[in-house]
Amino acid sequence: MRRFIGRERELKVLGGALEAVRDAAGGEAPQPGRCVLIRGRRRVGKSSLVEEFLRRTGVPALFFTAAGGSAQEELEELHDAVARSTLPERGLFREEAPAQWNAALRLLAESLPEDTPSVVVIDEVPYLMDRVDAFEGVLQRAWDRLLSRKPVLLLLIGSDLSMMEALDSYGRPFHQRGREMVVGPLTPADIGEMLDLDPAAAFDAALITGGLPLVCAEWRPGADVWEFLRDCLGNPTSALLVSAERSLAAEFPPQAMGREVLRAIGSGERTFTNIARAAGGISHSTLTRATEVLTAKRVVAAELPLSLRPSKERRYRVADPYLRFWLAFLDPHMAEIERMRGDLTLSRIRERWTSWRGRAVEPLVRESLARLLPDGALPAAPAIGGYWTRGNDVEIDLVGADRQPVARTLLFLGSVKWLEHSAFDAHDLAALHKHRAALTDEPVPLVAVSRSGVSCSGLQAVYGPGELLAGWRER
Repeated sequence: MRRFIGRERELKVLGGALEAVRDAAGGEAPQPGRCVLIRGRRRVGKSSLVEEFLRRTGVPALFFTAAGGSAQEELEELHDAVARSTLPERGLFREEAPAQWNAALRLLAESLPEDTPSVVVIDEVPYLMDRVDAFEGVLQRAWDRLLSRKPVLLLLIGSDLSMMEALDSYGRPFHQRGREMVVGPLTPADIGEMLDLDPAAAFDAALITGGLPLVCAEWRPGADVWEFLRDCLGNPTSALLVSAERSLAAEFPPQAMGREVLRAIGSGERTFTNIARAAGGISHSTLTRATEVLTAKRVVAAELPLSLRPSKERRYRVADPYLRFWLAFLDPHMAEIERMRGDLTLSRIRERWTSWRGRAVEPLVRESLARLLPDGALPAAPAIGGYWTRGNDVEIDLVGADRQPVARTLLFLGSVKWLEHSAFDAHDLAALHKHRAALTDEPVPLVAVSRSGVSCSGLQAVYGPGELLAGWRER
């Protein structure tokens, strides 16, 4: 069995919350219970993280997962989950079988041990918020009056990011009753360790898998990009192929324009006008609603140029690297993959890989620098973005500043050159100088991020895959 990789920070947070429950119970606090709200995109490994936490702690626990059924169906599933739990008094549910959610949560509180910590997990909470009448109020009353008075750690998990944020927002019943924790994908450092890859290959793997554990699990340790893709494209049930469609089906009904707009953005269109055209010429109002939904769900990022002056040149990109790869290369050709002609798809990926990767890696580079800085060459940058003009006559990959999108001070400017066997050279530096002059008259430090090193002087800082990967390691 493959060992559990990464998530040490998250496991420490959960372990600390459980210790807080134990300490509060030992001190005879009137409300020793603690709650953690866990959110993250679908298939990012939230449930497996909690399962690993439960395995390591070994405390009595209930793990209930909502499935999107009716309120009564979900209640029946809760009864079944309690029966299969390790709670010492789980037999109470067989004796009473409550027919309402408030009664079920009251009985659940009675099933929890009085003198030892336990864990209650409710997964896919947004389904309950949507299907169970006044669920937030029911949960709040049960927590305040019953559950929090037991030594229990309540873990509420959800994949709909906007709904999970709303659960703890001001004016909602459960406001400030739980501590929030965001679970992101596996980091490039985690991926490199898990798959035995060098730093450059680890970033390639991050761009393809998005750090989704189920997709990473299909990557044979030590295999290169093309070996992995050949294996997956020959298997129509591969997680690389099916995970995106399952996530989209859960978040967007088939008739929703959000999926069409997302496909248009994923095909490479970035401006509002071009997205509307690629999505079939949809109206301005329809596209506005669709992009608002996509950005609210954190599926799409809407970005403005980072500079000293305001700009309206907004661009859109798919926020999740895996979904960006799937939309660009796999979604348009699922029919040929299903008829076992994945070799044709693989050939297309090879043709476009270098140019696609060069742009796709830029957000990952920016996040890597945000994690890495400050260092001996550059200060910490509260904002790291890019700069562009409408006609792209000026385009700067990296802009570090004191705030965004309109900065008071520019901290550094940089270029990303992510090519095999092609170093950042004097021509690239001359282009960066030219673009800096179009943005500012100040001698702002210049930075190069290169996959294959640098062959010129005149830069204030240089970063390669190894240096960037260091930003993702625990310190």
